[in-house]
Amino acid sequence: MGKQRPKILDCTIRDGGLVNNWDFTEDFVRNVYHSLNEAGVEYMEVGYKNSPELVDTNGAGPWRFCDDDLLKQVITEKKTTKLSALVDIGRVKEEDILPKSDSVIDLIRVACYLKDIDKGIALAQVFHELGYETSINIMAVSNALEYQLVEGLEKVNNSTIDIAYIVDSFGSLYNQDIQYLIDIFKKALPNKKLGIHTHNNLQLAFSNTLLGKNNGVTFLDSSLMGMGRAAGNCPTELLVGALKNPDYNLAPVLGLLEKEMIPLREKVEWGYTIPYAITGLLNEHPRSAMALRKSDDKDKYKDFYNQFMTVERH
Repeated sequence: MGKQRPKILDCTIRDGGLVNNWDFTEDFVRNVYHSLNEAGVEYMEVGYKNSPELVDTNGAGPWRFCDDDLLKQVITEKKTTKLSALVDIGRVKEEDILPKSDSVIDLIRVACYLKDIDKGIALAQVFHELGYETSINIMAVSNALEYQLVEGLEKVNNSTIDIAYIVDSFGSLYNQDIQYLIDIFKKALPNKKLGIHTHNNLQLAFSNTLLGKNNGVTFLDSSLMGMGRAAGNCPTELLVGALKNPDYNLAPVLGLLEKEMIPLREKVEWGYTIPYAITGLLNEHPRSAMALRKSDDKDKYKDFYNQFMTVERH
């Protein structure tokens, strides 16, 4: 496992879509794909592959669903960079997924909580039989009990799933926590490749991702300028620049940041802020901090923190 060259999976459109309700233009997505391909990035996640009738759409853009006809219209020429999409347990109809031979998507990632691991494995098996690469992304792993995590991972190891992801959903994990999880995953999953998906609430997304890479984790999630839910993710530009891969070229990524990401950041907010740091420190879901940032009290950090302290004392 440790001898395999790590691969970058850029999830700007999917995780970044949680910031702007997946309201990316076709030209934006097309430019991201071509620039990542030119940079040598191995995978680009084009969004969720959930079924519209099973999701509260709330005006969401098309990358919440990744219709295959739209994908073929946007990615007219498939190049070296592969495409991935993510699905949530209970939010996708199996009949909505085309066989791999009829789709431009290469990898389908299944997101689930540990309590739903059996459902996640079964869904990934469906995608495997359709010809896709598959992964399982176990969310909120920071809340998992070790014995339950090991039991779930042993089931994954006996499945057809290709990749198992360590996911720091709340951005609350320190280097020692990531090392602890890597050791558990590697021991329980000798037959699988590992991936890591980090959030930047504690400004540790890049550090934790590099720690994974140095311990044999193959798939490294990232996003352009770290664009992702709340505090965002490990920045793609840092990985492209830091990994010693002669096939990587940072210049196309920097050009993409200038052209697409700087203007976008003037419209929507993401990245490290104090409310996200507070939820990361307390191992809390960032939804409350996200709501705060949209309110008139967005910079009232002390009051926000004290709300959690009052709840904990009672």
